[in-house]
Amino acid sequence: MSPFRLAAWLVLGVSSVAYAGIRKVVVESKTTMPLEQTGGVPYEQIQGVAYGDLDPTTKLNSIIQDIDLAKRNSKGRVEYAETFTLLIPAAVQNSSGYLVYEVVNRGNSIVPRDYTSHDIFLRSGWQGDIPFRGRGPSGQPAETLQVPVARNADGSSVTSPWMMRFLNVVNGTPSVSTRLAVAYATSGVAPLPADLDTAHSRLTVRSYEGIDGASSPWREIPSDAWRWADCSKTPFPGEPTGASVCLRDGFKSNLVYQIEFTAKDPLVLGVGLAAVRDTVSFFAHTKQDDFGWENPVSVQIKHVVGVGASQSGNLLRTYLNLGFNQDEDGHRVFDGIMPRIASRQNPINYRFAIPGGGSDLYGPGSDGVLWWGEYSDTKRKHPSAGLLTRCQATRTCPKVTEVLGASEFWSLRASPGFVGTNNLHDLPLPANVRRYYIASTQHGGGTGGFKWAAGSAGNPISATSDNPLASAGCALPVNPNPVREIMAAVLVALKQWVSDEKEPPPSSYPTLRDGTLAAADARAMHFPQLPNFPSPDGVVNPLIVYDLGDSFRYNDVSGIISNQGRPIIDVIPAMVPVVNEDGNEVGGIHTVLQEAALGTYTGWNITSDGFLKGQVCGLRGAYSPFAKTRSDRIASHDPRMSLEERYGTQKGYVCVVQKAATNLVQRRLLLQKDADEMIRQATVADILPAEGSGEQEAIAARRCQAK
Repeated sequence: MSPFRLAAWLVLGVSSVAYAGIRKVVVESKTTMPLEQTGGVPYEQIQGVAYGDLDPTTKLNSIIQDIDLAKRNSKGRVEYAETFTLLIPAAVQNSSGYLVYEVVNRGNSIVPRDYTSHDIFLRSGWQGDIPFRGRGPSGQPAETLQVPVARNADGSSVTSPWMMRFLNVVNGTPSVSTRLAVAYATSGVAPLPADLDTAHSRLTVRSYEGIDGASSPWREIPSDAWRWADCSKTPFPGEPTGASVCLRDGFKSNLVYQIEFTAKDPLVLGVGLAAVRDTVSFFAHTKQDDFGWENPVSVQIKHVVGVGASQSGNLLRTYLNLGFNQDEDGHRVFDGIMPRIASRQNPINYRFAIPGGGSDLYGPGSDGVLWWGEYSDTKRKHPSAGLLTRCQATRTCPKVTEVLGASEFWSLRASPGFVGTNNLHDLPLPANVRRYYIASTQHGGGTGGFKWAAGSAGNPISATSDNPLASAGCALPVNPNPVREIMAAVLVALKQWVSDEKEPPPSSYPTLRDGTLAAADARAMHFPQLPNFPSPDGVVNPLIVYDLGDSFRYNDVSGIISNQGRPIIDVIPAMVPVVNEDGNEVGGIHTVLQEAALGTYTGWNITSDGFLKGQVCGLRGAYSPFAKTRSDRIASHDPRMSLEERYGTQKGYVCVVQKAATNLVQRRLLLQKDADEMIRQATVADILPAEGSGEQEAIAARRCQAK
């Protein structure tokens, strides 16, 4: 344990009252977890609600947008309430000493837990636009946060011009014509209109938008042709509500709709950042709350690690950028953090923010600091800064291991975090940051395993197939290349770095310096021409520069968007990883499946239909299997070697898997138990015949003898 953490633990761990903003904890359930869920390790689950408050006048909290307009209690503090789940080894005295805090994604847990670690696990609500005690997009009960509404001093509503956009798409697939369009599609609730008079709002539509902002003109829909209403049960004009929009003639799936209106009553969503800070500090250090509830874990915790994925990984980046790793008593909160598959900031701290939003056109999140160290963003004329600038000033920075994959380049604008906005030089990483790029993987990784055919070259699977590599809305089979095993090893390395000062594996990612990053076109990245597979040209999501108005603080993705038209003033092209002759990426960490490749694995896919047809398909990657035999390859005009030409026989294939797994274990990028399981799966997989011709046996022998 570091001297800093030890001092804080000794002083604060025996505190008899709450100090970190959490004043009261109410336990609502306490259950024993099923052993089949925890790998046979007895665990106890505690769920409840924590009540906290913030001093809105301190420098730490005043950065929260509109906190000065939030209601205060008799002590002048701003209150919030959050649900939480605490998972404790039944023999808590034998816990590992780690508190692993998961930043939930849209209210739900998506990060796997290893209960054999005997860690203490905690998660809590932070996204205040999800209804309190509501459900996340998965339909499961969500971890939620209740935050105040910003009000003027006289109690009247705060209002601002606002704009929202939506497509008629259900579960990634263009919907049939409908008379109802919910005004918010990702998670949470939408900002409400100040009134329901459509003459005071403006609904427009257009037929084309490119990812670079090129578009057809807007066409305005007359105010008598639509309503702020719900038509799901009542015909047009429906039941009046500010939560959805009805269109008399129905919404079309090949159009994009935009509504401009005056919004009212913004939630003070940035409170969620402080809630994460205070909840972690409370459970890590405080013995009891102000009302005598005994914290069962504080005396056990010696190290604190935070993990978030995608949206919640972006939140960790914003959390650091805005200085929240220092609690109200000045102590460091997280000793280590692990943002996974996250390359932006979370759009949570501006008025009428949408923290569940993605990197769609006109969606904030990539508008400010995207890099860890100091960088002068002269291209966008932003002041020099880094995600760690504030915590460096207060000496409260954690150790950081970030893990990304190919879709973060293609869909989520990861390029500036690697090479800045001028694309001229690799940006150096600070000493407390490690970056692990898992090559040729889609967002969150694929299903893994060793299965050759998901359809075949020239015979792709359909979106309606029950094959696990089918994806509704995407034209190509999705990428099965997994990331979870490497992420598990990286988390173990981060914990060892935090507790034992054991250096983690060296960073591994593509760079300009070594020629593994290039412009996002087939020629520059060396992408081969594959049968029945599109070119990557024009697919990547570039960095768009918007004029969001003088009240928006770009580096912090905070403030007020006063320029609701959000005009595009520049488009910064993206750099992407270079590939080999198979179309698989060269730089970064290669998974076992990539080293023992069964096809081409990309970080991009193509939308099959609807308004976005032909553009990048969400966060999905794609898969193009190799031909099985040389004759199949020749018949399909496939330039890539067939499976039999690569591996010879099943034995040759398994040898490649064994060597790849052993290499990753030696580099501490794969746990031995996961390596053993991969080798077992490959051994029983049906890839090639057990025996082959003399030539095939010779290929297999060379594969098994190669170092």
